[in-house]
Amino acid sequence: MKDRINRIAFLVTITLLVAAPWLLPALGYDYWLGILAEIIIWSLFAASVNLLFGYVGLLSFGQALFFGMGMFGVAVGIAKFGLGFWPALGLGMVVAVGTAAVAGALAVRLTWHYFAIITVVFSLIFYFIALSAKPLTGGDDGTSFSMPPMLTVGEFELSLTDPTVQYFFILLAVGSAFYLKHRIIKSPFGMALMAVRENDVRASLIGLNVYFLRWVAFVIAGGFAGLAGCLFALFGRYASASYMFYHVSGEGVVWTIVGGAGTLFGPAIGTALLIIVREELSNVWEHYPILVGVIVIVTVIFAPKGLAGIWNTLLDRFVSKSEASPTPTEPTPVPAKSEAGP
Repeated sequence: MKDRINRIAFLVTITLLVAAPWLLPALGYDYWLGILAEIIIWSLFAASVNLLFGYVGLLSFGQALFFGMGMFGVAVGIAKFGLGFWPALGLGMVVAVGTAAVAGALAVRLTWHYFAIITVVFSLIFYFIALSAKPLTGGDDGTSFSMPPMLTVGEFELSLTDPTVQYFFILLAVGSAFYLKHRIIKSPFGMALMAVRENDVRASLIGLNVYFLRWVAFVIAGGFAGLAGCLFALFGRYASASYMFYHVSGEGVVWTIVGGAGTLFGPAIGTALLIIVREELSNVWEHYPILVGVIVIVTVIFAPKGLAGIWNTLLDRFVSKSEASPTPTEPTPVPAKSEAGP
């Protein structure tokens, strides 16, 4: 029954996401279509944080580095090298994954706060490199570019300059990434990652290569963050070194904690909630981050498993009550007494 309810909730969510490009403008909320696309992109970024933190036990504050590398890969590829849409997207992914492979080879040798610190250091190093490489990255000003078409057949042209096409491209790309993450988690590799998270010493004693597993997870997480950066660059037609700063990684950690670390869609829930809070309050209250801090503190103290954990707890209680409630049964007929013969 629990699986059925989760499946229904998932189908309702997908239906609403698919209907959003027509539903929101019809209701007069064109602005929120762009916000929804942004939420979807940042949900993937939070999922990259969650893959390391929730399933491997490594708290990374360096995911912004791979986000920024993907972003600059697309922007520089189009603006400086004159690449088309797909080659630029491929360049962004290659740069992000390559950077994650090199950084991860060093970072995953450490654990706990040492790992968190070295990811911050990597993020700061590349942040200052991006600022200083002004001819390539634009420095403080960043790099803007014009959107090349995705597909051209004769006079027909498909481009992300169309908001509907852009939205569905982002939804499809992020949805595919979440499906891939789901398959990874449910695979033997995912089970091995969770074994390392629970106790890396015991995992090594049963023959698991802890270093290699952490490194592969780090590279995959970097790929997810890089894809989010590529999509964000295409979404805004812009790349900036400010998105490589570690405070962006901190936001991903906050979204993951509020939504629920170690769950597939928990980070997406936390991302949606806190971005909506930002959009609703930032124009009327400049100190809105105070509310975000309160939400995080309350979550850590009273709901350490996040919003997804609250949902699972309530669902378990509902299912338990449903299964415990007695079902009405028909009374067993009492056989009539037979009359004795003379």
